[in-house]
Amino acid sequence: MGEAVMFPNYHEFNGTKPRDMNDSWFEEVIDDNLKWSFALNSVLHRGISEYQEIVLLDTKRFGKALVIDGKMQSAESDEFIYHECLIHPSLLCHPNPKTLFIMGGGEGSSAREALKHKSIEKVTMCDIDEEVVAFCRQHLTANKEAFRNKLLELVINDAKIELEERKDKFDIIVGDLADPVEGGPCYQLYTKSFYQDILKPRLNPHGIFVTQAGPAGVFTHQEVFSSIYNTIKQVFKYVVAYTTHVPSFADEWGWVMASDSPFFIEEETMDKKIREMINGELLYLDGASFYSLTVLNKMVSSSLKNETHVYTEHNARFIHGQGVGKKDTI
Repeated sequence: MGEAVMFPNYHEFNGTKPRDMNDSWFEEVIDDNLKWSFALNSVLHRGISEYQEIVLLDTKRFGKALVIDGKMQSAESDEFIYHECLIHPSLLCHPNPKTLFIMGGGEGSSAREALKHKSIEKVTMCDIDEEVVAFCRQHLTANKEAFRNKLLELVINDAKIELEERKDKFDIIVGDLADPVEGGPCYQLYTKSFYQDILKPRLNPHGIFVTQAGPAGVFTHQEVFSSIYNTIKQVFKYVVAYTTHVPSFADEWGWVMASDSPFFIEEETMDKKIREMINGELLYLDGASFYSLTVLNKMVSSSLKNETHVYTEHNARFIHGQGVGKKDTI
């Protein structure tokens, strides 16, 4: 969502507290004239891997929060909203999902949600950054069981390369990727050529692809959301976009789900499948709420209808901010 991580009067990143906790804040630069700040208890970890900057914060409002390349990725208090919206609609719309491939998802929350489904036989999680995965396994206690689950296959690799080289196919492919920022590790995984030539051939018949698609608010949906939606429409026959507010992101967030098979099911059927197919209880989604998420306001729906930009390697759109790769060139 933003650009820089700033810690006024805070120069240690080993989890110790500053002298005056009232002066300890995380500041995310969302745009040139907009910032979003969190009061902190402490900074639990900060480091730079080969691919991205990683920070784990203990915030006063949202609990533990994972920040990558200066952008809020996940907060303890409300990450269930993002991850339930990302994972469950595709699994509930598929007639019998058994195999699922997650691009990214290193924190383990997407795998945790997918493994709640009784029909799932294997979840493959492929993240490029081993340091992020190790870091999340150590610090994010909510996902420890998911990482230990025997149905989870953890792969450290570029998801593009992994899908190119694999022979197996999947019922569901999930894009739990960082937002496309200039110099970031994953913007090529939002392109038409990737969707068409690499991802789609790895789906089984009736397979469904779903991806997070960035900020989707009135003032932010044209950054990447509308372009990602339009790009996916060039590749798949049936495409649906949906959005909801995620408090720690300070914005509406968007997802796009796509298939070459129709995936409409009624609210009552979705509720029935939630009761029968999922272990445990969902906190956010049910049949009625999911369909409400697909009803976009007039401004956003008009933008999606009229969008002409197609995401390519040479004509990419980025949200505000910079990844480690870009910073290294400055």
